[in-house]
Amino acid sequence: MIVKVTSKRQVTFPKRVLEALGVGPGDQIELEEHPDGFILRPRRIKFEKLGTLKIPPGTPPFDIAKFREESYDWSLRD
Repeated sequence: MIVKVTSKRQVTFPKRVLEALGVGPGDQIELEEHPDGFILRPRRIKFEKLGTLKIPPGTPPFDIAKFREESYDWSLRD
């Protein structure tokens, strides 16, 4: 199977490939390098590694507009 790489280095995978991987818009695909090439696999969230979010009673609602205006540490970005 051949896929074309655009000038922006983007690739469109055939529908049946994405369906076989079980991925859709917004999902991530992991490329793992091996001696013979690359392995393509869906990147899954490991729910067992996630903690429980506990919000104490009386906590005010989250203000997204205020949050967006606040500065933050750029070193914390992905």
